[in-house]
Amino acid sequence: MERHKAALLSICSNSLLITLKLIAGIVMGSVSVISEAIHSFIDLIASIIAFFSIKAAEKPEDKEHPFGHGKYENISGFVEALLILLAAVLIIYESIKKIISGVTIENVGTGMLVMLISAIVNLVISISLIKISKKTNSIALEADGYHLLTDFLTAGGVFLGLTLIKITGLKILDPVIAIIVATFIFRTSVKLIKKSSNDLLDATLPDSDIKKITDIVNSEPEVTGYHKLRTRRSGSTREIDLHILVNGKMPLIHAHGISKIIEDKIKKVFPDSYILVHVEPDKKNNLTK
Repeated sequence: MERHKAALLSICSNSLLITLKLIAGIVMGSVSVISEAIHSFIDLIASIIAFFSIKAAEKPEDKEHPFGHGKYENISGFVEALLILLAAVLIIYESIKKIISGVTIENVGTGMLVMLISAIVNLVISISLIKISKKTNSIALEADGYHLLTDFLTAGGVFLGLTLIKITGLKILDPVIAIIVATFIFRTSVKLIKKSSNDLLDATLPDSDIKKITDIVNSEPEVTGYHKLRTRRSGSTREIDLHILVNGKMPLIHAHGISKIIEDKIKKVFPDSYILVHVEPDKKNNLTK
């Protein structure tokens, strides 16, 4: 429920900022302000995608999806990253057109006010989304949060640029600033594409997570070794599969108890996770932890 509210908050804030930026940009004839409106519009689409992907990801597992629907969030994050990339390309294109055709800009003070409001709103909302995404392990909310954090930086950059235009009268700064803004947006999109595609391709969990898992296994005195440790992320869920080795003469019920202890300890560290610990007899006893 907390994730739903956060996604809705993002939708509402983006809708408000699009309206403000678009009106100001048209009145001013400013490509940097209009580029920010385009950026916010694409972020609005991304926020809507994030909202519905979160709802879809929370559906319980079924016959067709025995591991649940968590990948919806990964797909959402990937699509959002592509949309940010598109925004950067559009902004650069419009800025170059403006440089070639000539720059005219009026009512700079209006744009400054809108960009300042936009920067403040985006900062507050982005911090909130990122905080909730860390708490709920939501890749969709994390992507949305970093989108808005990028908006904060770009809106702040446009505000400073408009301030310079007001002081110096150099209107050519408007499309130049827009291009600089677009490069930051491009960089963010590349990072998000890489992160979301890793999850879609079932990349292993980070080394820090792996270490927590192996430390738990190594803490069990009756486990003589382990192998076939496989991990991946599906939305907010971590999926962990490993084989542990125990004395071959150990009673089955006792061996099962050890695997259950390990599963419970991992579950305590990673509450939202699927864990499978398979027990094997260590006949040779030559595999070490």
